[in-house]
Amino acid sequence: MKKAILAKKLGMTQVFAPDGTVTPVTVLEAGPCLVVQKKTMENDGYAALQVGFDTIKPKHVNEPKKGHYEANVKGQAPRRYLREFRLEDCDQFEVGAEIKADVFVPGDLVDVSAISKGKGFQGAIKRHGQHRGPLTHGSKYHRGLGSMGPGTTPGRVRKGKKMPGHMGAKRITIQNLEIVKADPEKNLLLIKGAIPGVKGALVTIKDTVKQ
Repeated sequence: MKKAILAKKLGMTQVFAPDGTVTPVTVLEAGPCLVVQKKTMENDGYAALQVGFDTIKPKHVNEPKKGHYEANVKGQAPRRYLREFRLEDCDQFEVGAEIKADVFVPGDLVDVSAISKGKGFQGAIKRHGQHRGPLTHGSKYHRGLGSMGPGTTPGRVRKGKKMPGHMGAKRITIQNLEIVKADPEKNLLLIKGAIPGVKGALVTIKDTVKQ
């Protein structure tokens, strides 16, 4: 069974094993996710679940989304986020059902995706880990980019040259992270290690594709 859920990053802490071993973990508020729509092979050409996460006030939802909720899950509060999951067993879920944190158990390996922290415009040393120039012997070029490549052939900067620019704020996926603890009553998942994103960021959790 392929599993997936949407979550919100709350922060990091640590848990202690009975032998005293310390494990750093990231705390996530996982679900509950509302099944808003089912995509089927007959109607859409593929099978998937459209799920919503994080309830918001109706006044913060635009008219097209309001109509979408009214047509599919009338009476339910709208959600801030809508995402699709292509699961292997979509038929077992009905529109209006909830996906909770109990779909995962301790020991499961998952892939976690989120938007990384934005760093703004950064130089090549911080952005790509390049080395600085000499600080002595009359050098006046310390943190610059360095050589830009051949002068006459090809006579231009090659594509892919690592240069200063915008750093961070990209979608990043970290694979094979372990579920350390699952608390279905509080909708919490504790995942071993750090994951991308700021506190409050939307996080997608799926079964790992690499075992």
